[in-house]
Amino acid sequence: MSAKKKAQANAPAAVLRVHLWLEAGGGMLFGLGRVQLLELVERLGSLNQAAKALGMSYRAAWGRIKRTEQALGEALLVKASGRKGYELSDLSKALLKDFAAWHQEVEAFALKRAKERLPWDVQPFSGPAAGGAGGGEPGPAKS
Repeated sequence: MSAKKKAQANAPAAVLRVHLWLEAGGGMLFGLGRVQLLELVERLGSLNQAAKALGMSYRAAWGRIKRTEQALGEALLVKASGRKGYELSDLSKALLKDFAAWHQEVEAFALKRAKERLPWDVQPFSGPAAGGAGGGEPGPAKS
């Protein structure tokens, strides 16, 4: 029996978890926390309600959105027409779609390489992924 087969026989189940984010100027630019926040704003129509759902203050959520907007030079949220609250800008909608696709591509590549190189039977994470609220992370969003 090869060393890899022997290790697989004795190894606990291994689940691949990938956390991706982008930084700019030494600070957070965009990651799963921002994805969660924007998705909840889209669903709830309120930054305050989205922040509460993630266990953070409105001020913290607003600060995260503003830092990303400043780095991008464009708004992520726009005032909802005819009512209180916010809607996602076209940029936000595109970022959510593209970030989710990028995350899935990186995760698929990482899984392929893990299966090729590591002695465990590595399986994909089956919980919420990027592009789905929850972002695959337990607890309050940090990005």
